[in-house]
Amino acid sequence: MRKEDKNQLINVLAQQIKGSNYFYVTDASDLSSETTNQLRRLCFKQNIRMKMVKNSLLKKAMERSGRDFSPLYDVLNGHTAIFFSETGSAPAQLIQDFRQRTKNPKPLFKGAYIEESFYVGEDQLDALAHLKTKNELIGDIISLLQSPARNVISALQSGGGKLAGIVKTLSEK
Repeated sequence: MRKEDKNQLINVLAQQIKGSNYFYVTDASDLSSETTNQLRRLCFKQNIRMKMVKNSLLKKAMERSGRDFSPLYDVLNGHTAIFFSETGSAPAQLIQDFRQRTKNPKPLFKGAYIEESFYVGEDQLDALAHLKTKNELIGDIISLLQSPARNVISALQSGGGKLAGIVKTLSEK
C-alpha cells in the first residue's frame, strides 16, 4: 500500500473515531470466512459497523483524532477488528450472542471506549453488555420520581373510602 493511501485510510479512520462515542476493539482472528460473514451480517442487522484494521494504522488514527486513547494502546496487538455503534452496550451484546450461537470464543474483547471511559480486558464484557442507554436511564429516573406521587395518590384514594365508611357508620348509629 502506498504511503498516500495509508494516510488517507488513517484520516478516514481518525474521523470515524473522533465522531464516535462508542467503539470496541476486538480480536476476530482464526474465524473462518463463513463465520466472519455471519458476524458481519449480525453487525449489519444491529446497525454496528465492523472494520478489520492494522494495529499501527489504528494507533496513528487514534493519535490523529485529537483525543487521548493511550489506555487502549496496550491492547493493539494481534489481529484487530473495530466495532462502531450508536449505543454503548450493543457491541458487547452482539459479541456475547455471537459466541453463544457459534460456540466459538472469538471475537475476543480487547477494549472499548464508551463516553470518555475506557474498558480493557475480557472481564469487562459482561458489565458492558448490561449498560443502559441514556433513554433507559431517563425512564428509570422518571419512574422513580413518579413513585412517591403514586403512593400519595393511592393513600388518599384508599383513605377517602375509609373516611366515607367511618362517616356512614357514625351516621347510622
